[in-house]
Amino acid sequence: MSGSIRAVGAPGVAVPTTVTPAANRPAPSTIGAARRRLDSRQLFQDGQEIDIDHAGSVYRLRITSLGKLILTK
Repeated sequence: MSGSIRAVGAPGVAVPTTVTPAANRPAPSTIGAARRRLDSRQLFQDGQEIDIDHAGSVYRLRITSLGKLILTK
């Protein structure tokens, strides 16, 4: 039974028995290694909205009055 765990539950209750082995998951140090982090102040500069062109569509990213980000198409 490599890669699985047998769980004991109440009679007649289905219990998941398969768990992904840790060897198949990326190491924590490699997760997100290719992502870049930008400070929102770099993107917005002195404004509250920016337009983002993505695959021929334009998206608007704006900062709300509560400081949250909203992305709309």
